[in-house]
Amino acid sequence: MTKRVKYNLTGLIGTVLLVALDQWTKLLAVRHLMGQAAVPILDGVFELHYLENRGAAFGILQGQKGIFLLCTALVLVVLAFYYNRMPVTGRFRLLRLVGVLLSAGAVGNLIDRMQHSYVVDFLYFKLIDFPIFNVADCYVTVGAVLLAAAILFVYKEDELGFLSLRKPHE
Repeated sequence: MTKRVKYNLTGLIGTVLLVALDQWTKLLAVRHLMGQAAVPILDGVFELHYLENRGAAFGILQGQKGIFLLCTALVLVVLAFYYNRMPVTGRFRLLRLVGVLLSAGAVGNLIDRMQHSYVVDFLYFKLIDFPIFNVADCYVTVGAVLLAAAILFVYKEDELGFLSLRKPHE
């Protein structure tokens, strides 16, 4: 088995495990929170509060399932393309983790949209009245922050040549 295959297989397994964790937490939310009052974890700060989100982040684009499915499919294709092009050295573990987190978040919410036409959200920071979110949203947020940090502080521009769509000889 080549190094690239091992890296890609590891990324796929990581993505599947994270999606399974996301789906399990959503199943728990449906079973134990749906139709119930919010459950305080830290009184006045953080609670579990069931919500069916038919939109995107912060509830925008309500009911636009087709747009979400198309955009998610496109994002997943782009992520897979660049993940596969990434150099197979330990130097790029951080970017591989970013790819896994972003993919797992996208797939986790895609499953909800395909199954229910909404995403199950249940995590709520009451103290700051932050929109209710889920574990897949956490993956995407952490992945995006890590991506920004990686681009700004970890990798040099010449190390990110694999992001170019040009062939290597050009």
